[in-house]
Amino acid sequence: MREQFLSFSLPLVGNEEIEEVIAALRSGWLTAGPRTRQFETEFAQAVKAPAALALNSCTAGLHVALKVLNIGPGDEVITTPLTFAASVNVIEHVGAKPVLVDVEPDTLNIRPDGVAQAVTPSTKAVIAVHYAGHPVELNAIRSITDEFGLHLIEDAAHAVGAAFEGQPIGCGTNLTAFSFYATKNLTTGEGGMLTGDPELLGRARVVGLHGMNREAWSRYAAGGKWAYDIVEPGFKYNMTDIQAALGLQQLRRFDRMQARRKQIVATYNAAFAPHPAFLTPITRSHVTNAHHLYVLRLRTTELTIDRDRFIEELTARNIGSSVHFIPIHMHSYYRNRYGWQPNDFPVAHAAFRNMVSLPLSPAMSDQDVADVIEAVLDIRSCFAKRRAAA
Repeated sequence: MREQFLSFSLPLVGNEEIEEVIAALRSGWLTAGPRTRQFETEFAQAVKAPAALALNSCTAGLHVALKVLNIGPGDEVITTPLTFAASVNVIEHVGAKPVLVDVEPDTLNIRPDGVAQAVTPSTKAVIAVHYAGHPVELNAIRSITDEFGLHLIEDAAHAVGAAFEGQPIGCGTNLTAFSFYATKNLTTGEGGMLTGDPELLGRARVVGLHGMNREAWSRYAAGGKWAYDIVEPGFKYNMTDIQAALGLQQLRRFDRMQARRKQIVATYNAAFAPHPAFLTPITRSHVTNAHHLYVLRLRTTELTIDRDRFIEELTARNIGSSVHFIPIHMHSYYRNRYGWQPNDFPVAHAAFRNMVSLPLSPAMSDQDVADVIEAVLDIRSCFAKRRAAA
């Protein structure tokens, strides 16, 4: 057993990021400025997006997206129960009603046929969440949003580096929100990016900075003018140049980081797939999986312990883990507000009860990976159900 605790998701930050942040600190410009704009440009190029807007979180991106699409009270927005609360909280923030649709049993992404069945005259948008880095079935979802005249918003918090049929997630004109939180494939500590149609992002830039018609950079830089106007009540959602400094260097090493993630996933799959106690993640042939999370599902019929005890056993062996996610309909606010019951979305509920996210980070050494595998297989060995002799 390893001596030191292995964190669930270690960030990979090197000298390049540190030096870029120091340069930003010495530049005299700390808030949104030249590095933020450069990061927007380079990120848009990386995902082939028409335009990009750097914000302080993916949550901000989703909130701003709903605002610029004029979604509000009386409207319904369809999304998945198997996501972090932010994906649904923003629907409440604008006064709309979330409508949940269960997930596919293999990818754990929202079911397109369920989306089609959930559309009502009040439906205005679909927030499609690319769970764990595996893209949703975008062609099927787009055909539904096109048929019913709905907006498609992509929650790509897990999907930096993912692609659908060879096209990067975020390359379309529909609004797509990315996360650069500390655990993400590309991190700025906190931060996010919204991509999509340049005209929509032009309004999003205003909404995301107090509703001001001019940014600080255009007012305080050399030759700038002090006057500004508030054209609508906006939010304080901008990214800073310190965050963007991290992002610029993370973006430049991104392909190498993704290659390491893919290598770790392959090693995990080879170790766990042969055992009937485990269901390993899948990747459909027409997508590129970003491999943000490695969600191992337990077949508890093959074990004498449940998921929670399994996690306790991992912790006892100094292996960090997590669960992604407690489904939306099981949280007290949403349960009480909409009367949802656990089995209202049975696939999401069943998956939640048996899932555990194992450590996955390009910062992990080969020994770290071996330690995770050893711990998981040791737990399986200790708590496997013994079959009676025939």
